[in-house]
Amino acid sequence: MTTKTYAALLRGINVGGHRKLPMADLRALLTELGYGDVRTHLQSGNAVFTSEVTDETALAAEVGRAIEARFGFAVDVLVRDHAYLKAVADACPFPVASLEAKQLNVTYFDGPVTARDFAKVEVTRFLPEEFRLGDRALYLYAPDGLGRSKLADALARTGTGVATTRNWNTVLKLVELTEA
Repeated sequence: MTTKTYAALLRGINVGGHRKLPMADLRALLTELGYGDVRTHLQSGNAVFTSEVTDETALAAEVGRAIEARFGFAVDVLVRDHAYLKAVADACPFPVASLEAKQLNVTYFDGPVTARDFAKVEVTRFLPEEFRLGDRALYLYAPDGLGRSKLADALARTGTGVATTRNWNTVLKLVELTEA
């Protein structure tokens, strides 16, 4: 059986001293689950591993259950393979070459999102910030960065399911790390 390389994207860990999850402990946990070539990137919940399992939803659920059992708190987890991560990066509708990485973010969702999901957000109120939708992803252009983005706050209140955001540098690094 062949293995695939995946990225596990954990939501909301190691932020402001809450839900602390040291990356060394995460690597150990993923290794104990039987995943191979386990690596982490940054402290914000990005792990890369190989597995023979091809069901991303099942992998995400297993990682989430293991984290809750070991560390005592629930964490939303999305698992995506290299092909998906690369397709999302390649499909960016914004002029990547002319932007700073801090100005561009991708929010990954656990399922499809449509314009209807965000219809109540009055986007013109937030200009020059903008967003575009992709395959289970939202691209956000925030000229002053995510931390100062009012549009990001409005988008987050739409209740569109499990979602987690990564800046453009991390988006590209995850593509690189999952490349076979």
